[in-house]
Amino acid sequence: QVQLVESGGGLVQPGGSLRLSCAASGFTFSSAAMNWYRQAPGKERELVATISSDGRRTNYVDSEKGRFTISRDNAKNTVYLQMNSLKPEDTAVYYCNAEVRNFFGIQYYWGQGTQVTVSS
Repeated sequence: QVQLVESGGGLVQPGGSLRLSCAASGFTFSSAAMNWYRQAPGKERELVATISSDGRRTNYVDSEKGRFTISRDNAKNTVYLQMNSLKPEDTAVYYCNAEVRNFFGIQYYWGQGTQVTVSS
């Protein structure tokens, strides 16, 4: 079955950095676009960054451009989110999302999430 396991979250001071990882299994990782979402308390889940299956194209929410970098290592079936210059408003549960293609189209799968807390 498809599995996405996030790691790397934790408590960090404003201005600090974290790198999140998402280990994927159960599908052809190299054929799947991958995304990072986050959900803060009282808010809807929002898209943070996307990366194409081959890693050549990336997109970010405007507020994260220049601070966050999404990348992937298809040999390791892993997608990363490097987060720099973190702000308190970045505090959220961060989720890895996979766009898995099948006969009928695209199925979306989610990891359990990892908590990121930015606080002094």
